[in-house]
Amino acid sequence: MRLTDTEEAMLAGDLGTPRRWAMEHMLQVGRCFDAQDFVEVHQAHIMADTESLGEAGVTFLEDLAKAPAEHRRVRVPTITDPRGIDFRHYRKLGQTDAMAVLERRAIDAFEALGVLMTDTCINYQTIMPPLLGEHQAYGDTGVVIYSNSVLGARSNFEGGPSALAAALTGRTPRYGLHLDKHRVGTHLFHVRAQPSDLAEWGALGALIGRRAGSYWSVPVIEGIEEPPGSDALKHFGAAMASFGSVPLFHLVGITPEAPILDAVCDPETLPAEDVTAEQLRTFFGDYDASGETVDVVVFAAPQLSLVEMQQVADLLDGRRVHSETTLLVVTSPAVAADADRLRLTERIEASGALVLRGMCFYQSYAREMAEANGWRRLLSNSAKLVNILGGYGYAPSLLSMEGCVDAAVAGRCP
Repeated sequence: MRLTDTEEAMLAGDLGTPRRWAMEHMLQVGRCFDAQDFVEVHQAHIMADTESLGEAGVTFLEDLAKAPAEHRRVRVPTITDPRGIDFRHYRKLGQTDAMAVLERRAIDAFEALGVLMTDTCINYQTIMPPLLGEHQAYGDTGVVIYSNSVLGARSNFEGGPSALAAALTGRTPRYGLHLDKHRVGTHLFHVRAQPSDLAEWGALGALIGRRAGSYWSVPVIEGIEEPPGSDALKHFGAAMASFGSVPLFHLVGITPEAPILDAVCDPETLPAEDVTAEQLRTFFGDYDASGETVDVVVFAAPQLSLVEMQQVADLLDGRRVHSETTLLVVTSPAVAADADRLRLTERIEASGALVLRGMCFYQSYAREMAEANGWRRLLSNSAKLVNILGGYGYAPSLLSMEGCVDAAVAGRCP
């Protein structure tokens, strides 16, 4: 790989041990993907929940944080994905003091590195959204697919170490979606049924993700009649990435790189695949739990926007969550502050629900929480969440937001 003088200096250790490690790591990534050089990034977003880090990962961060300040501080604005602990409520969830201690150690190390503890997977809705063509080093798959597709930014899926290395160097290898040739459509889908709520947008993303099925796939989607809004595209992209590892899609006439079909693909070479109402009904049927007792209802993955918080509050006004059911509403610290100010949190928690800040349910020792609380049947309006939680011992089901709230109040699925 071609290196600039600054990159050579970082690799040689002239700018400190943390940056030398970062350059060594990035060179390995770049060589793996045949990158010719590095691209400068404007922002980094780090996934590094403590369940994944463990003792070894936290110790690694602490070792980096021991370097002199001028050697360890990140070179570009750097933010974090959701954490695994809400310190106000972790005991209520069945999490342990040992989990909280490890979380605190990780936070202290990140702060010493100059990382902003934003603890969010919806930074594109809250914190300096990227611009068309802007190169980034983002970690969370939902963040990457939304930023690439809806905003036209350029990022690969950056694993935790790679995002940290990009933060310390201000660079990432120039491969994948940083290159024009990998942003061209590889599959063409025609949507024959318009989604009507967030769960249906997630289901549509899941169906397309399954059929695209590769990190190197770029679905092009026709047939969406009206721009659906940020929350709908949030669920759509997060599900597509979860079910298919897809980091970029194009909605013809809606997303910025696809004003017309010919701008993102050659339709003569791509046979269109239909996505029908029947396929959506079948998808929901795979998660049907009609009449079953509900243990826990979770609104998360992605975290809720302020608009979604208001929607939950409106649905819960004057109602009580069933005594045998837990309702968890998860948002970012920034959105939570506004929700507190606007009394949305108060209205939600008056029902017996719990608002959690800066967490992501599946990155928060989900299996241990299930065992501690006796949770098995879980409901959500997030297709991404129900896809993931089957691997943590849950029996998940997908419903609309309204259906989930009704089930939480009744204590069983409709």
